[in-house]
Amino acid sequence: MDKIQLIKQLKELSDGFGLGIPEAAIEKAISFSRFKVYSKGEVIARTGDKAATAGLVLNGVIRSYYVDKDGNDITQYFASEGSWCIDSGMIGFDEMQANWEAIEDATVMLFDVKDMRDLIYSDEQLKNIWIMSLEGGMRYKVYRENGFLVESAAERYVTFRKRNPMLASRVPLRYIATYLGITPESLSRIRSAMKEEN
Repeated sequence: MDKIQLIKQLKELSDGFGLGIPEAAIEKAISFSRFKVYSKGEVIARTGDKAATAGLVLNGVIRSYYVDKDGNDITQYFASEGSWCIDSGMIGFDEMQANWEAIEDATVMLFDVKDMRDLIYSDEQLKNIWIMSLEGGMRYKVYRENGFLVESAAERYVTFRKRNPMLASRVPLRYIATYLGITPESLSRIRSAMKEEN
């Protein structure tokens, strides 16, 4: 990958999220990272794998998912451009807590968790950005939990589309259904009912 173009892309992602990561920090992160293109359908990591490596999605969509005791595939999270992925190690786990799969061809910036944490903790601005990122993750978890506690399946779908308009058109409906905690057939009925109302 062209380093100048890569710095520009990461700077645009940073600024797009309102993070303002300094260019010197971006260059440092690039220096200890490697870049990999995953094909659609490729599994990137599995539950129980060592969590020494984490990543940042540069393009494409990746999802994290669990497989329950009955063999059902349940989507936990979608990561698109500028989002962390395979990040269990970044929040202190020794092993991956979920499976990760590319649902589009995806380019990921991969790095050693220790190197990234050392970089973050070496600079006050980066620590503040990391805290903002963790707070964003907590808000996501609260919104998601509240949705299961107080919203109907149809309301959860509307909220998903509102919060993730780009993902709603890029992610296969079967994955959106498991993310919402419903069957694909139920999601199809909800979508049909919404079309009838409009």
